[in-house]
Amino acid sequence: MHQMSPPRVEPVTGILLVGGASRRFGSPKALARFGDETLAERAWRLLGEAFGERIAVGKADELDLPFPVLDDRADVRAPLAGIVAGLRAVRSPVAVVIPVDCPLLEPADLRLLAAACGDADAATVASGPLPGAYAQSSLPTLERCLRNGTLKIRDVLEGLDVRLVEIAPARLANANTPAELASLQE
Repeated sequence: MHQMSPPRVEPVTGILLVGGASRRFGSPKALARFGDETLAERAWRLLGEAFGERIAVGKADELDLPFPVLDDRADVRAPLAGIVAGLRAVRSPVAVVIPVDCPLLEPADLRLLAAACGDADAATVASGPLPGAYAQSSLPTLERCLRNGTLKIRDVLEGLDVRLVEIAPARLANANTPAELASLQE
């Protein structure tokens, strides 16, 4: 039996988070090689394959990347700051947010998240909160949490209407260390 790809949901913007401190990795994770691409290039390409519009969010001018990075303008390093900045910048009703360190994701996974968001505030995987899809309706809650210092996305999601999506655990693997990245390439 042939499994169909999830339908393309329009309009959706892909948001790539490139602002992590990479403390456990030891060097900028976004610049680490995965095959013939950096993790950032791979994630950027993935978002382009899944959606018509994409942006990268992080600390502008911090990394030498082949695409522009929107500065999150936050005093903290937290994925929540990138999600808030990204949602503020895009006009689409839904944005799919991915971290730079999940190189095995596929476009169909991202489209599935977007479709699941539907009339909810967000959609994420059970092991997540990232990757995830966030509707513009979630922005006031996300902004309030960022202002109040509630930075863990899991805590933020408790105040939102969230749909859970099943994506194969192997495709959700992330690389927090060079050894983890090497094992994903085997």
